[in-house]
Amino acid sequence: MEKYATYPSLRGKTVLITGGAEGIGAASVELFCRQGSNVVFLDYSEASAKKLLEKMKAIPDVPQPTYMHCDVTDLARLKECAEKTLAYHGTVDVLLNNAGAAGAKSRVPSTGVTPESFDADVNVNLRHQFFLTQAVVPAMQLKRAGSIINMGSITWRIPAAGLPVYTLCKAAVMGMTKTHSKEFGPYGVRVNSVMPGAIATQRQIDEVLTDEYRAEVMAAQSIKRDLMPEEVARLILFLAADDSSAITGSSYVVDGGWVSDP
Repeated sequence: MEKYATYPSLRGKTVLITGGAEGIGAASVELFCRQGSNVVFLDYSEASAKKLLEKMKAIPDVPQPTYMHCDVTDLARLKECAEKTLAYHGTVDVLLNNAGAAGAKSRVPSTGVTPESFDADVNVNLRHQFFLTQAVVPAMQLKRAGSIINMGSITWRIPAAGLPVYTLCKAAVMGMTKTHSKEFGPYGVRVNSVMPGAIATQRQIDEVLTDEYRAEVMAAQSIKRDLMPEEVARLILFLAADDSSAITGSSYVVDGGWVSDP
């Protein structure tokens, strides 16, 4: 860890992360804790959260994260978690809207999408980002400081086929990011998004990264290796820290060179 940047401005800051028990979310939880931040993470999987908490206990001299069980499609529970975090910490300095999924039910052509599956994909990949932002941004506005980071994807930039609603949601994340950056900027709140490519999370390895798909990824990427969750999390740290104090309304691609157009 010593070869990577330390951000003094993140020490003691309150960081709220959705989907924090696995993948990019879990990598972000660990790296923020290593920066000395007070991390609260939400996730549906209690088993994955328990594994992460056990891992964090084994790391000396870092603040331990707080876990709250939450299905982000349950807006009442999502708001409750936000209110508990605000009540305990007084504010949220950094919000990472990370949770999302493109499960088997998402992997259908547009002709196979039903109103029910459309709503399910929107709820897990877009709606909660808007409403959790709505819940925490007033405290940021009062403090006149804060960083919101929304998780997008390069799927709409490729563009990908076979994930129509997921792709739609990830394109919408960029629009929401730009709109919120204009809306909240006068209060000192920055809003940016991160668009990962094929990241070798455990879920990706188990469900997506077949030999055939890996060959497709390697053909598309300029960097010919698997990209790891912590490589995305390190960019998230920068966007959360004061080092990026003049950056807002922007989207950053972490895909090893897959997307070549600006």
